[in-house]
Amino acid sequence: MKFIHISDVHLGMKPDLCFKWSDARVAEIFETFNRIIDICNRDKVDLLLVAGDLFHSQPSIKMLKEANYSFSKLENTQVVLMAGNHDYAPEGSKFYEYEWLEHVHMLSSGKVEDVYLENIDTHIYGFSYETRNITIPRYDDIAPYDTSKINILLAHGGEPNYVPIDFNKLKDSKFDYVALGHIHKPEIINERIAYAGSLEPLDKTELGDHGYIYGEVTKESCVIQHVPFAKRKYIKLVKHVEGEITNGELIDSLKEDIDRLGTENIYTIIVKGYKPPELLFDIETLRGLYNIIGFKDESLPDYDFKALYEDNIDNIIGMYISKINDMDIDEEMKNKVLYFGIDALMKH
Repeated sequence: MKFIHISDVHLGMKPDLCFKWSDARVAEIFETFNRIIDICNRDKVDLLLVAGDLFHSQPSIKMLKEANYSFSKLENTQVVLMAGNHDYAPEGSKFYEYEWLEHVHMLSSGKVEDVYLENIDTHIYGFSYETRNITIPRYDDIAPYDTSKINILLAHGGEPNYVPIDFNKLKDSKFDYVALGHIHKPEIINERIAYAGSLEPLDKTELGDHGYIYGEVTKESCVIQHVPFAKRKYIKLVKHVEGEITNGELIDSLKEDIDRLGTENIYTIIVKGYKPPELLFDIETLRGLYNIIGFKDESLPDYDFKALYEDNIDNIIGMYISKINDMDIDEEMKNKVLYFGIDALMKH
């Protein structure tokens, strides 16, 4: 049985508010979700598992119709989905008022449900969040009742306020696969337990590849892999500088890096190393050309401490240099103390 496992799609979310690419990201999240539908059809996938937070918040009827329309394009794939902590479904939720397509199965809120799909002889266990916070470890005691069938657990959580999970118990469970959601960083815990991670990265902390889990499961084996699929990445670009670098030289070097890594990606730039004491880096020209979400200059002024000491032997700068040089600390720490101290003294 072939399956795709996704989670934390967050349809309706608007990442990176106030940045020029924010509106485009709203559309891209929908587009990537729809590309999953295309992959299901292309690869003749039997089952699409949605492990919570398909929506960024409790969905409106309009949002539910959009998702249902996407599911309507599936040719041979059954869907099982659950509500997570963002799109939780209390009693009376539009999730339950809405009439899903016959091949789309929404797990009930608050109580464990077993959805049996006869055409693939598979049981899917799980429940939807009925409230945003659930502090009880509800997955610890869930077990399949018919181990002659393929059994899958669809689960969302793993943190103290969002259904704590005892992973040792999960590993000892009799489920043939456990499809996890909530943690946005993808992680394959073992050959039959995995976090799919968010389908698209949703903020600058969500570095690396994002996508979905593709798997093939039988009663004898489960083979899974994480498939990178997102349209963009958030990248932390660390640039080391030294010597007599200029601002223009830094800009040109960063342009080369970003062109190589991908102009569609979103960058936090961090500058490290040493620069001329008088130089202040200015990357505003880059912001007009690329997607720059953050910039931090952690480089240090390249002071000539010997010359500074000789020029300031009778004042506080000279006394500071002499005092630090006499300290019994390693050279790396001594240089940092000198750089930060002198930088502060030179600015006052």
